[in-house]
Amino acid sequence: MTAPLTPPHQPPPHDAWSAPYPAQPEPDGVPSTATELRQAAVVASVSAVAGALLGLLWLWLAPRVQLVSDGKAVFLKDGEGESAIGMDGTFVLLALGFGALAAALVFLIHRHGGIALVLGLALGGVLGSLLAWGTGVWLGPERDVVAHAKRVGPEVFFEAPLELNMAAAAMLAWPIAAMIVHLALTALFGPRDPEPDDGPWPPVPSGKQG
Repeated sequence: MTAPLTPPHQPPPHDAWSAPYPAQPEPDGVPSTATELRQAAVVASVSAVAGALLGLLWLWLAPRVQLVSDGKAVFLKDGEGESAIGMDGTFVLLALGFGALAAALVFLIHRHGGIALVLGLALGGVLGSLLAWGTGVWLGPERDVVAHAKRVGPEVFFEAPLELNMAAAAMLAWPIAAMIVHLALTALFGPRDPEPDDGPWPPVPSGKQG
């Protein structure tokens, strides 16, 4: 009678097929894809909410277009004025600043940010710009110019509503600035991958000894 191969009171040999693979830790603090997606969603949400502040600043800083009515029609007070262009310029400059600030904050908080964070910055910039536009128009002067002119009476100056003549370009200022600044900061100050260690060079063969 032969003895059993496995001695008594000892665990059976390890079965590589039955044991699950251990979870791999995130190397050097680099977040996983799911973590990056959550971070990107937070960045987009915060950027969108910050658009309300941009709208208030636009309402406060944008130049005003003065209108006047003669009782029959509404005219510009200054036909050669540049206030309408100044509305667009003020919005674009503020949006560029908000985009750069958002990118800098995201880079400082998430140094290992990937493409998901960049996309979150871009999406949040578009949503924030739309909210800023709506906030400024809603809280600004009355949109119904004819009704406003009738209410104030003829020969009385009043403010035109806030408008964006180049709305498409203005909506892209924030996301473009955010992406450019974030990519630049990542390229200049982001973490670097370690250089591969190829080991020592092979020794150079010596000449034949005569």
